[in-house]
Amino acid sequence: MRVEQLTCAIGAELVGVKLADAIHDAGLFAEIRAALLKHRVLFLRGQDITRAEHVAFARLFGELEDHPVAGSDPDHPGLVRIYKNPEQPNDRYENAWHADATWRVAPPFGCVLRCVECPPVGGDTMWANMVLAYENLPDHIKSQIAGLRARHSIEASFGAAMPIDKRLALKAQFPDAEHPVVRTHPETGEKVLFVNAFTTHFTNFHTPQRVRFGQDANPGAGLLLSYLISQASIPEYQVRWRWQPDSVAIWDNRSTQHYAVMDYPPCHRKMERAGIIGDTTF
Repeated sequence: MRVEQLTCAIGAELVGVKLADAIHDAGLFAEIRAALLKHRVLFLRGQDITRAEHVAFARLFGELEDHPVAGSDPDHPGLVRIYKNPEQPNDRYENAWHADATWRVAPPFGCVLRCVECPPVGGDTMWANMVLAYENLPDHIKSQIAGLRARHSIEASFGAAMPIDKRLALKAQFPDAEHPVVRTHPETGEKVLFVNAFTTHFTNFHTPQRVRFGQDANPGAGLLLSYLISQASIPEYQVRWRWQPDSVAIWDNRSTQHYAVMDYPPCHRKMERAGIIGDTTF
């Protein structure tokens, strides 16, 4: 296996390896896992694997989770089908910077995403290094957000376009989760800026130390949150991947965000994703 770094900040392509082989080779899988922690997102070409192999490889990282809105393959629970077609021109859930399912109490560990069909041009996906995003914040911002916590909501994102009864039922099933604004990575110990498109507001901002007048809280807190969320948009933190059929991305959802670029004309874009169950934040 050869590891080719793609940018100075994030991402590497694995060359000369088949994920199907890693299912039965503990040493090879250990190399892949180590590369993932180092580079945060890994890319591979030419992975002609079955759905069963896709699921089996992803399960080496941990148990898989289903998604309450996106459909899964009925024969392979945990393999979510993200299919875009010309009849869904307004389906735009992915084209915002986000980490997957941070509206869960325990957000995913990561994902293994395989391209089944894609446009000849367009439809790339971008990832951002949120450890670097935190490291490069000004010191006074780091001091301001130390100890802050924030809410993440499926109701305000996936639920927004639903009829009110279905939206409220979705929120009842998945109440807003609260996470630290600066998360500690459970394996590397790194500090991660952990706010994204699912984040709605800070929960412990309104204290005498931070708020002198009402304007400090509103719009002050909202402006601060917008500033923090915008850090993923800085190009120096990013890598961009051009899809081909049978190409795969594996990413650490705990330290990255991603953005599916919807710049392609009405056509089919079929992706299959295995999301790995994660742990609670701290």
